[in-house]
Amino acid sequence: MKSCYRCGNPWESITKKQPGVKETCPKCNAYLHCCSNCRWYTPGKPNNCMIPNTEHVADREGPNFCDDFEMKEGNLDTSWEEQKNKAKKEFEKLFGNG
Repeated sequence: MKSCYRCGNPWESITKKQPGVKETCPKCNAYLHCCSNCRWYTPGKPNNCMIPNTEHVADREGPNFCDDFEMKEGNLDTSWEEQKNKAKKEFEKLFGNG
């Protein structure tokens, strides 16, 4: 099932395969057609994308017009804030606080 990257709210459409460019999640208002919600989004890869030579996107959580966008499948098992805090703790564990 396709869902919002931030809150996990399910996204379903009978007529469309992908959300519209400026479509937002009804629960948390996050943009759905964004890098953070794309199956190709991979931090650490060039331009944080598995597709080579994609256009640079400055705001990964903002709407974009990427032709390669495919909404990823699957529900989040934790909220966006929990994921962010976990990543921050792992970073501090590796590199310290300063």
